[in-house]
Amino acid sequence: MHSVYLLLTMSIMLYSPPVIKVDYEQSVTISRVSSEQLDFEILFPGCVLRWQFASDGGDIGFGVFQKAKKGEWKKAAEMEEIVPSQRYNAHLVPEDGSLTCERPGVYVLRFDNTYSIFQAKRISYSVEVLLPDHLQPAQNNGKSGDHVEVECDSQL
Repeated sequence: MHSVYLLLTMSIMLYSPPVIKVDYEQSVTISRVSSEQLDFEILFPGCVLRWQFASDGGDIGFGVFQKAKKGEWKKAAEMEEIVPSQRYNAHLVPEDGSLTCERPGVYVLRFDNTYSIFQAKRISYSVEVLLPDHLQPAQNNGKSGDHVEVECDSQL
């Protein structure tokens, strides 16, 4: 009876969650006590900003902000918070989300590692901007509805 308990205990201790591998377009390493900001200029109200990311090295903070000018660096507290920052266990499960941008402007995806004193994090991510339906070119014999990807430059 003791050997069954020991075997069960050992198998629980040796279990590690499965790793989900996803292919992403970009990656960046965020130093300890640091953050990275990705700027996306949205020209039309109703555009959808969509993201996916995973982290190596532990959890990562993530939030979406808006600022006045592309290319200018601002602290999180100096920008308007659109999607509140929180920490994600993206090293265990990849994260994804989207935001319908209500007004034009520069939207900032911010990866936050400022709380980590010792550990840098590698973030793999994909971001796309989708035009609103009323700005879609006519496709499929005049029918619209499919989203068209718009390329955007991001500033690290």
